[in-house]
Amino acid sequence: MSQYQTIIYNKTERIGIIQLNRPEKRNALNAQMVQELTLVLSEIENDDSVQVVILKGEGKVFCAGADLQYIQDLQKFSYEENLADSEALKELFLSIYSFPKVIISQVHGAAIAGGCGLATLCDFAFASESTKFSYSEVKIGFIPAIVSIFLTRKVGEGKAMQLLLSGQIIMANKALEYGLINGICSDEDLEDEVVAFAKKLIKETSMEAKANTKHLIHTTWHLPIEDALNVAVKANAAARATDDCKKGIASFLNKEKLQWDE
Repeated sequence: MSQYQTIIYNKTERIGIIQLNRPEKRNALNAQMVQELTLVLSEIENDDSVQVVILKGEGKVFCAGADLQYIQDLQKFSYEENLADSEALKELFLSIYSFPKVIISQVHGAAIAGGCGLATLCDFAFASESTKFSYSEVKIGFIPAIVSIFLTRKVGEGKAMQLLLSGQIIMANKALEYGLINGICSDEDLEDEVVAFAKKLIKETSMEAKANTKHLIHTTWHLPIEDALNVAVKANAAARATDDCKKGIASFLNKEKLQWDE
């Protein structure tokens, strides 16, 4: 069903599965992959049959960062061309960050530089125990500019500075400690556990409520407390009038077990 060249997209049981598909290049990012990831997210956003998205990689690693040929090509770009290229990466990361449906990254092998950003920017990230993580840009004289904005919000300034300035490689257990990922699975069980978690979200939680919660968090974190609370009050009142809320409350009061995938 996939119409893309650098990724594979399939869906099953209300789960959209995006697979980075450049295994011969360790799923390294290039301009085409960035564009195709942005396009497939737009496709999924408008597909009511998909409630949760899983992002994973084909081959031995999740994503090794930017493609070496791509990096070499950037050296020949003008400032305006590099600006346009950076805008494309920004749009992809912003699409993931603000995506109304839950996105889960299934990370194995390694997630390096931009690949690390791609993995940890998702709402949930689960990694196999042998996975290596690194924001390695400073080691080649580059800066992790775009991802730094999201990483600082996710783990705080102190941990972000430590990861971004050192370029250090950390294992999955340290990534969990830092808050980069949400869980660790054995290499053999990773895929099954991620799919099971996705199905659990679909079955036990309202899609509408999840989308509204994500939107509220993303649009209020930077506001002064009083302004943020005023937005939250309005969101609270609006949520009470939604069909999902009425359905959920009725089920709770009637002591009925509610399954949102029905």
